[in-house]
Formats: sequence, C-alpha cells, structure tokens
Amino acid sequence: MKLKFDSFIMALLIAIGLAYFFPQAVLFQDGQFLEAITTVGVSLIFFFYGLKLSITDIKYGLKNWKLHVVVQLATFTLFPLLVLALKPFITDVVQENFWLSFFFLAALPSTVSSSVVMVSIAKGNVPAAIFNASISGLIGVIVTPLWMSLFLDFHTENVFDDVYWGLIREIIIPVILGLLLQRYWVGWASKYSRQLAQFDKTVILLIVYSSFADSFSSGVFRTISRSYLIYVFVAVIVLFLLIYGILYVLTKYVLKFSIRDQVTALFCGSKKSLTHGSVFGKFLFFNNPSAGLYFLPLMIYHAFQIFLVTVIAQRYHRRKEAD
Repeated sequence: MKLKFDSFIMALLIAIGLAYFFPQAVLFQDGQFLEAITTVGVSLIFFFYGLKLSITDIKYGLKNWKLHVVVQLATFTLFPLLVLALKPFITDVVQENFWLSFFFLAALPSTVSSSVVMVSIAKGNVPAAIFNASISGLIGVIVTPLWMSLFLDFHTENVFDDVYWGLIREIIIPVILGLLLQRYWVGWASKYSRQLAQFDKTVILLIVYSSFADSFSSGVFRTISRSYLIYVFVAVIVLFLLIYGILYVLTKYVLKFSIRDQVTALFCGSKKSLTHGSVFGKFLFFNNPSAGLYFLPLMIYHAFQIFLVTVIAQRYHRRKEAD
C-alpha cells in the first residue's frame, strides 16, 4: 500500500494564504454574508451526517463498553489534563494564547470518517470505531464548551447559553433531522457520499479562511515569531506521541485488549476532529481576534495525525495479512 497525498492539507494552506493576501472578503457586509454561508453549510454537514449514520453499527458497537470508556476518557479527560498540567508555567500573554490553543485542541472530540477508515485499514474493530467516532462528536457538544468555559469569559451577557444554543442549532438538530429522514434519503446520501465529503471540506475551508482573515486583519500574527511556529510544531508532535504511547501501554499491557480493540483505542483515542474544531471555534472564539492562533495547532495536528496514523495503519494491515 502506498501513502496518498492529502490534497485537503494543501487546500488548508491555500485558504490561509488567501486570508493573508485577501482578507477583505471577511469584511463584506460586516462579515454577515460569510457568516450566513458557513452557518447554513455547517447545518448541512451534520444533516448529511445524520442521513449516513448507521444505528445498527452503533447498537452493535455498544457491547464493548471497556473499549468505549478508554476512548472517551482519553479524548475528553486524558488529553485536557495533560495540557492543563502546564498551565502553572504560563507567564505572559503570548504563552497564554499558545497554551489556550492547545487546550482547545485537547478538549475537542475525535474524528469520525478518518478514524473509521484507518481502523478498517488496520483490520481493527470497525463497529466499535463507528460507535466511538459517532458518540464522541455528540459528547463534545456538551463537554468541550464546559472545558473551555474554565478559561474563556462565558459569564457575561448569556454568552455560555449562546454557545450551547448555537451548537445545538447547527449540530444536534440537523443530526436529528437527518436521522428522521434517513429512511427516505439514505440511498441518495450513499450515492453522493464523495460529493458530500467535498462539501464538508469546502465549508471547513471557509471557516478557516474567515478565522485567519480576522486574525491577519487585526494584526495578531505580527506579535508572534518564527520560533512560536516551531514550538507549535514540536508541541503537536510531542502531544500526539505522548497520548499514543499512554494508550498503547494501557491497552496492551494493563487492560490486555485484543489487537482489534487495541487498534481501535489507539486510532480513535489519539485523534482530534478538525470538522468539530472548526464549528466549535465559530462559537467559542466569536469576534476573537486571536481565533487564527487558536486554530493553528488543530490544523497541524490534523495533518500530522493523518500522516502518522496512515503509516501505522498500513503496518498493522501488512502484519495482519502476514499472519
């Protein structure tokens, strides 16, 4: 099996470049036009997700509760606590933004499609991966804002309620509508799954462009140095390897999972969702000039996890074929 170039990563870089050279689009009609497009786009993403969600696979995956507990605790507890442990060492505003961007990454849910694909390649427990990836996004709607509320000012003008209502309106309600209409449109969603995936990516690119255009316009990136970017890259790699290493030891030597369950725990528990991160960031960092900074580790983590987990998945696949 050969490694495939991920064109979406290049598209993310192009979106950031466009935001740097042409940030004017985000100012059109005071940003309301782009905001309306992304709002409708996000709602459609999760409506289509509801259409494609397999209730049968989720019910089947419920049986392996130990695996689910490990994945969800890794996603929403281990990740944030590892980053939280560094909070006492923050001494200035630049370090605060750096740390908060990683805490945002740590508080996010796991990916859906890529986790399931990688687990499938590695011959892992696919139904359990579908369950964990699906439930993770729904749990994140509640847990991620709670974690972030510890360090963002959500306590004025009902901002906290606005964040939750926004996430419910653009994620939960569309998913429910998709599930209700699944019996009528599931064939259509399956037939055009590739086009729907491209639509998802386009909406994410618009959100990324909007966030970075705001940050470039406000001049927030002028306050950081090249060494800042190097630190972000290094910290992303260290965080991934630390999480992956802990899960590897826990699932193999402590809990003694089977290879199939171990693969599922490693891949689902170590990943973070750029889709959910983009959507959550819309509400958590609304009108925040540092939004681009907060998205930076997430995008680098997204690229790194795809590259490294693809390599690892192929190794598991070859080992399984040899056995």
